[in-house]
Amino acid sequence: MTHTWRPKTAVLASLALAVPLLAALSPIAATAATAATPLPSLVVNEVDASGVPQDWIELKNVGTAAVDASGLVLKDDNDAHRYDIAAGTIIQPGGYQSFDVADSFGLGKGGDSARLYLNDGSTLIDGFTWTSDAAPATWGRCPDGTGAFAVTASGTKGAGNTCAATTPSPTDPTTPTVPDALQWPGGADVSTANVQNFFGTNMSGLSYELGANGSPDTLWAVQNGGGDGDVSKLPGGPTTSAMYRLQKSGDNWVPATDNGWGLGKTLHYTDGTGQPDAEGIVHTDAGTFVSTERDNANNGVSRPAVLRYDSTASGTSLTASMDWNLTADLPTVGANLGLEGIAFVPDSYLTSKGFVDEKTGAAYNPATYANHGDGLYFVGLEGTGSIYAYALDQTDDTKFTRVATIESGFPSIMEVQYDPEKRAMWAVCDNTCGGQFAVLDVAQTGAQAGHFAVTTVYNRPAGLGDFNNEGFVTAPQALCVNGVKPVIWADDDQDDGYSLRAGTIDCEAAAAVTTPTDPTGTPSASPVAGASGSGSGSNTITGATGSNTATLANTGAEPAVPAAAALFVLLVGAGALVVRRRRARA
Repeated sequence: MTHTWRPKTAVLASLALAVPLLAALSPIAATAATAATPLPSLVVNEVDASGVPQDWIELKNVGTAAVDASGLVLKDDNDAHRYDIAAGTIIQPGGYQSFDVADSFGLGKGGDSARLYLNDGSTLIDGFTWTSDAAPATWGRCPDGTGAFAVTASGTKGAGNTCAATTPSPTDPTTPTVPDALQWPGGADVSTANVQNFFGTNMSGLSYELGANGSPDTLWAVQNGGGDGDVSKLPGGPTTSAMYRLQKSGDNWVPATDNGWGLGKTLHYTDGTGQPDAEGIVHTDAGTFVSTERDNANNGVSRPAVLRYDSTASGTSLTASMDWNLTADLPTVGANLGLEGIAFVPDSYLTSKGFVDEKTGAAYNPATYANHGDGLYFVGLEGTGSIYAYALDQTDDTKFTRVATIESGFPSIMEVQYDPEKRAMWAVCDNTCGGQFAVLDVAQTGAQAGHFAVTTVYNRPAGLGDFNNEGFVTAPQALCVNGVKPVIWADDDQDDGYSLRAGTIDCEAAAAVTTPTDPTGTPSASPVAGASGSGSGSNTITGATGSNTATLANTGAEPAVPAAAALFVLLVGAGALVVRRRRARA
C-alpha cells in the first residue's frame, strides 16, 4: 500500500517531536511555556547559610518593571519545607529583598538549596544548590544579579553583591565523606519502625532504656518544633518541643499511653515557660537530660543548653528541674546550629582509659568536680562539628566546667552516643556527610594519649537511605541474638512518612578494664581529629577531592536557548515540507 505524506500530518509530527525534546532539554522552560503568565524577572542573588544570626535568601529583580512577589514560595532542598512570601511584597526594578527563612527551614552548611517557585509551589523560577559550605561570607552571583554563584568578599544583605577579586572555594564542594570508611558493622537491611506519617518531621535524639522486672523496653525520643503529624497538636502549639516515651508494638515504636504520655509531653524551662528546641536526649539514673539549640519562642537567638527533667512526673508537660545554659562557654553559632546530641559517659570508663582533663592538664579526677554525679555529659555542637565534655553540678545549674573539646572530624554533628559494649563513643553525621559514623576512644599512646580520637569511620548500612538522621542509638547487649542487636535511627525529615528506622549492629563482648598508660607529652587543648589510638587502624577525616565550583540549579534560562533552537529547526523543516508538497501539486 502506498502511503501519502500529508503536509498537516508533517507539521503535527514535527510538533510531536519538538515538544518532548523541548521538555527534555529544558523542563523548567516547558513548565513555564504552559503557564498562563511568564516567569517573573527575579533571581536568587545571595544566600547566607551560616545561621548567624539567621539563614537568609536574597532575591533581585533583574527586569525593568516592578515585580509583585506576593505568594511566591522559597524552599530549601526539601519540597516539604516552604516559606511563603508575604502579601504586598513588591520588588522594584534593580531592587533587592531578603527573607529570613530560619523559622520555616534551615539552610545546611553541608549542602542544601535555595529555590524560588511560583505560587503553585511547583514551577521553579530560579535556584542555587551547593554541596558544602564552610565559607565565612556568603554565596552570591558575581557579577551581581547576572553571574554564576561564588563566595563573596562579604555578605551584603539587601544590597549589591561584593564580589571577591578571585573566586575562592569555601570547601571541596563534594559531600565530605571519608573515602576509605569501613562497611557498616551489622546487617545491610533496614526497616521502618513507626506507623507511617504518625510523628511528622523534626524527630531528633534517641535514648534506649532496657525494661526491668518484666516492664517493656523504652525508647526515649525528643522532637523539636512539634512536627506536623497526628501527634503534633500539643498544648503549646506547632512550635512546641516534645519528649516521647515509646514502647514496642509489633515492628513499630508507639507512645506509651499511661501517665499522660499518649501524645508526648511538651517541654518547658525551669520557670514553666518557653519552648526549648529539643535535639538530643539521654536517660540516666539521675534524670532525663535534653540538649537544646534555642528557645523556639525566641528562635532567632542561639541558646545552647542542657536541661534535666523528671520523666516520672505526671501530666502532659514537663518543666525542667535544671537548666545549664552553655551559651557563654561555647563557640558562637547560629540559632539553628546549636547543641544536637548528648551522651552520658561514666567516670569509671574515663578513669580506666587515662582520660586527660584539659582544664587541669592532668589525668581526670572525678573528685575535682563536686556534685557532678558519676559521669560527664558530652554534647555535640552542630555549627562546629565538635564534641564538648562537661561536668554539670547537679545541685546548682549555674555551675559547670568544660573538661574537654573533641574534634569529631565531621563538619557537622547530629548525635553523640556512648557505647558501653564498645567502651567508646559514637559521633553521627547526617546527610551532610553521606550518613557516616565515627567511633572515638581515648588514645593510649602517642601525641593524643589521654584524649579522645577517631579510631574508625563507618558508612551507613546499604539499606539505609541518605536521610537527615539526627537520632541514633544502639540497644543494650541483653538484646543480642545470633550475634547482632537492634540499632535505631530518627529521621528529622520524615522521609517517605517514617521518622524511625531499625537495623542491626554486631554485638561485642564488653572489653576488659585495663590499667591506662600514663599520658605522654603536653596535653593538647584541642585534639586533632583522626589521630590513632594504640594499635588501631585510624581513618583521618578529610573531604574527598573534586572540583571547586558549586552547582547552579537549572533555572530554565540557559537551556531554553538550545531547546528553542531545536524547536525552530523542526518547525522550519515541517514548513519547508509543506511548501514542497504544494509546489509538487501545482
